[in-house]
Amino acid sequence: MALTSVRSVCVAASKGTDCGFQWKAFNFFDVSEVRPADSESASLFNSPELSSICSGSDNIFLGSSDGQVRILSSAFKVVRTFHAHHSGSITHIKQIDGTSLLITVSEDLSNEPVLKVWALDKPDKKTGGPKCLSSLNISNGRKQFPISALATLDNVSQLAVGFANGSVTVIRGDLINDRGAKQRTVFESEEPITGVEFREGPTTTLYLATTGRILTLTISGRGQGQPAKNLDDNGCGLGCMTVDSESGDVVVARDDAIYYYGPNGRGPSYAYEGPKQLVSTFGDLVALVTQPRTDAASKTSILRKFVGGGADDRYRSSTFALLDTDLKYVAHTELLTSQIRTLFAEWGDFFLLTLDGRLFRYHEKSLNQKLEILYQRDLYVLAINLAQKVGVDISQRNVILRRYGDYLHKKGDYDTAMQQYLKAIDNTEPSQVIRKFLDSQRINNLIEYLEELHEHDKATVDHTTLLLNCYAKLKDTDKLETFIKSGTNFDLETAIAMCRQGGYYDQAVFLSKKHGEHDRVVDILIEDSQKYDEAIDYIHRHEPEVAYPNLMRYARVLLEHCPDETTQLFIEYYTGQYRLKKDTPVAPTQAASGGAASAVQNLASFIPLPYRQATVTPSPATQDNQPLSLSTEEAAAAAKADPPREYKVPRPRTAFSSFVDHPDQFIVFLEACLEEAEMDEPDKVDLHTTLFEICLDIAGNKTGQEKQKWETKAKTLIDGQDISMDASNVLLLSHLSDFRDGTVLVREQQGLRFDIFRSYASVGDTASVLKALRKYGPEEPQLYPAALAYFTSSPKALQEAGDELDKVLKKIDEDGLMAPLQVIQTLSTNAVATMGMVKKYLGETIERERKEISNNRRLIESYRGETDAKRKEMDELGTKSAVFQTRRCSACGGSLDLPTVHFLCKHSFHQRCLNQVGDADVECPKCAPTNNNIRAFRKAQEDSADRHDMFLDTLQRSRDKFGTISEFFGRGVMAAPALE
Repeated sequence: MALTSVRSVCVAASKGTDCGFQWKAFNFFDVSEVRPADSESASLFNSPELSSICSGSDNIFLGSSDGQVRILSSAFKVVRTFHAHHSGSITHIKQIDGTSLLITVSEDLSNEPVLKVWALDKPDKKTGGPKCLSSLNISNGRKQFPISALATLDNVSQLAVGFANGSVTVIRGDLINDRGAKQRTVFESEEPITGVEFREGPTTTLYLATTGRILTLTISGRGQGQPAKNLDDNGCGLGCMTVDSESGDVVVARDDAIYYYGPNGRGPSYAYEGPKQLVSTFGDLVALVTQPRTDAASKTSILRKFVGGGADDRYRSSTFALLDTDLKYVAHTELLTSQIRTLFAEWGDFFLLTLDGRLFRYHEKSLNQKLEILYQRDLYVLAINLAQKVGVDISQRNVILRRYGDYLHKKGDYDTAMQQYLKAIDNTEPSQVIRKFLDSQRINNLIEYLEELHEHDKATVDHTTLLLNCYAKLKDTDKLETFIKSGTNFDLETAIAMCRQGGYYDQAVFLSKKHGEHDRVVDILIEDSQKYDEAIDYIHRHEPEVAYPNLMRYARVLLEHCPDETTQLFIEYYTGQYRLKKDTPVAPTQAASGGAASAVQNLASFIPLPYRQATVTPSPATQDNQPLSLSTEEAAAAAKADPPREYKVPRPRTAFSSFVDHPDQFIVFLEACLEEAEMDEPDKVDLHTTLFEICLDIAGNKTGQEKQKWETKAKTLIDGQDISMDASNVLLLSHLSDFRDGTVLVREQQGLRFDIFRSYASVGDTASVLKALRKYGPEEPQLYPAALAYFTSSPKALQEAGDELDKVLKKIDEDGLMAPLQVIQTLSTNAVATMGMVKKYLGETIERERKEISNNRRLIESYRGETDAKRKEMDELGTKSAVFQTRRCSACGGSLDLPTVHFLCKHSFHQRCLNQVGDADVECPKCAPTNNNIRAFRKAQEDSADRHDMFLDTLQRSRDKFGTISEFFGRGVMAAPALE
């Protein structure tokens, strides 16, 4: 039920209209009789001199027939008394609330009424009483009739006075500053005036009530000067017209109903039977005084109020009631044994004064007290409307709604009860409501409440779980999808978990996509739905920081079910060419007719375009209207046009573990990475080594040509100088896989030719030994002695070697790789070789040695002869005189003349041709170059005598060790150092 307080409108078409509803009566006021403490104050209300009364500004003002005004405080004590009028009775008194202004009107039928305006806060210097701001006589066209109604604006700029003869006088002017005022009779009628009231707005309107009509008159603003406008052909009694201070509407009480009049004319009316005597307002309540209906009631009874009632009026009973016309209830009603004189409100309470002088105080009960009264009578709708009308806060309003819901639940009206709980959801403990509907097995109501909890963001994990369980129990997929699509706030973790648990995988995927839970989307597609192709496609559509973790997490599963797509994604990512996968553009298509979309398609329509699948299997009804997509080549070209994403490319080795049990895809991945030119050197080493290992592993499981194919592939990886591989790894892998070609290639690249030869020899592979000897022998001469030892190590090796033994011996002999004695010792190690096999070698060696010895002897003799001749020449030069017979200069070729220089080398020169300066030693210019060479050579010998490292290095590289030693001996390397 909506929380709206709507004023029920009953437009009475004629007098006596009954709107057909019953007023509910309550006791919302506490009544107490006011008993002033002092006797003077108590006697004032019972005094026959009391002629008028009003309230305002926290005081009560009493006007008397002798012209005095008495002011009472909240304790009902007289705090001030002053003489307002010297003649006549104060019949009307009015205090302008919120100001210190007081208006009094005195009347006697022999003179015109006198109106005075008093300033209560300004004392008069002469009398000591309040200062009279202005005083004037009210004109009625010299007709002596009593004043029946008085109204004033709050600023006292205009006053309206109604007379019993049917005329109305309006007073305009500055009465506060006594600057003069103008009076004008604005209305005349044959019917007595029973009420006048002002309504301010864009125009100032005066409402007039007579015994037979209700009229309005514009007295200022637009429409001023026009005749009075008739609003209603039914008037009201004296005292039965007032103004609603909250709405500004004029309230008229007639015997059949209460009528409201606003700026647009007659408004709503509320039926309330009974002859009305007085009407007033107290807040949003209407105070009514009614009399018992009598058959003699007529217009003459109305006139009695102008001249006073009979003596028996005070003994007649009357009914007092406070009505709330908005909510249509009676807040208080009681029957009084005496007639009521007046009604007024002050200090937050309402007061009633009877003709016999009794003053009753009506104090309104608190809202909680009122609500308790309504609760006791199960009037929860009225309680709700009352709470809304007074403007209670939401928490207090929700308490009422919960109580109303509990009441309806007990009655079995579960649907209406749930509506109340939903309205009070903001500050209601959900468990209280949920427990009620769990017990009653009202699952639909429970779903409604749980959905509202999520809508208000008040649902917990348990609430989400319960709601999804309810959907699952009812198998209501449509509601589940609606709940998911609605964007309602709920615990995402719980919702996804429940969808997965209940088998609603597509809904779980939708939720995860909608909230950006990319990891969870992939997890559901793989673990639950087992849609591996969609999973790899989804991964490929996201940025690297999202795609990479998911790819690594599910790499093995994806390689198992989507090997090609997964491998390609690995290649793109690890080569720095990762691009987001996009949908293939399609041409516009006509709307397909027929066929209903599935639940998954409904969800897919809510997924943002980048996350949707590019390929959807068409339904039979739409196959004829398929859009034309781009060709594969065009799509590939479009993809390449998109630049790759910028990200840190991981090292390839991080992906190796993902390809376990997938060697074919692993090889494709490795080869693709090796084609990347910008790959770092350490990564290239890892890639080559791993690819080499994979090839050897596959070859080990193959036979025949397949094995040879993979071994050839492995050999290709290590056959070349630009392949970055660690030799130790290749050797180890080749050894473990029994791949001899790999070992050989690595040792070749490392220059370990002797190790290659030794490896062949160790296994007795004579053919490989011979092959290695022919291939590496020219560069590695020491292989020949090793080959000789291998050939003579066993009869089999010797037999397989054949003629190669003679070739090896010849090579050793030619290059001087071994001394003959060493050859004999090597051959004699094993009893394999015979003398017949080496007879030729030995014969040739001995013959060659003999020739060499003979040659050496001849050289020795020639060197000795040359040495002796030199020595003899040196002796002669030192002991004998030299004879110079040369006649020409060795320099210029001219005939010698003095001075002449002769050298012992038999060269003669003109002294002038020598270019001699001073007494310096002169050397033969002809022999000087030769002598310089000899001296430099000798010096070099002397310097090299201390270079033992050079001697050892030369000796190690020399084939003729003894000759090398002899040469360095001649250079003085082994000579004793000279003593200084």
